[in-house]
Amino acid sequence: MKSPINVLIVDDHPFIIQAYRNALNKYSEQGYEFTVTQAGDCKTGYETITDPKNDFQMAMFDISMPEYAEKGIKSGEDLAMLMHETMPECKVILLTMHSEPEKVNNIVRNINPSGLIIKNDITFDELIFAMDRILHDENYYSQTVIKLIGHKQNFDHNLDTIDTQIIYQLSKGVPGNELIKYIPLSPNSMENRKAKIKITLGVEYCSDEELIEAAKEKGII
Repeated sequence: MKSPINVLIVDDHPFIIQAYRNALNKYSEQGYEFTVTQAGDCKTGYETITDPKNDFQMAMFDISMPEYAEKGIKSGEDLAMLMHETMPECKVILLTMHSEPEKVNNIVRNINPSGLIIKNDITFDELIFAMDRILHDENYYSQTVIKLIGHKQNFDHNLDTIDTQIIYQLSKGVPGNELIKYIPLSPNSMENRKAKIKITLGVEYCSDEELIEAAKEKGII
């Protein structure tokens, strides 16, 4: 078991907080232990971050929440900035319904979060994958974010981030039955994903090697 990770979740929708908790519980099967603190508005988030007794390694902030005008905290963006100042080693994830190009680019430029997720992009599996990337010191941006900031993404092939990670690991020589060591999916989910990828790329009944070749031909890897 790895060292416990203290996580702060600030969102004004209880069902969203529960979804994040469920994802953390699922990811804990990878050998992690999470201690979760939650808040439902900017005021409680501010008080939690500035409490000297607290030390968080990961924080998840909704962007649009009831503000804390007294301290000038108007959104999750302000809480993210405060977290960077108070606990600079904390990995900050911002979640939002906003998908305006200027808004997204400003967040990336001004806050540079470890994760930026458009809520309409996210599925349960994708959320777990995002946590995996971030906990391994990589950034994670959801599909809409990547498109808006001009990064390469394989939208034309209807492949999400997990799909492209599967293809990448296969191209590096990872055997198909060992992919679950690198990507947090169950064996059945992994096989279903691979089958979907092969159908998408038009190589439904082919080997993993032929899948890789098809991905190369289409410019995916």
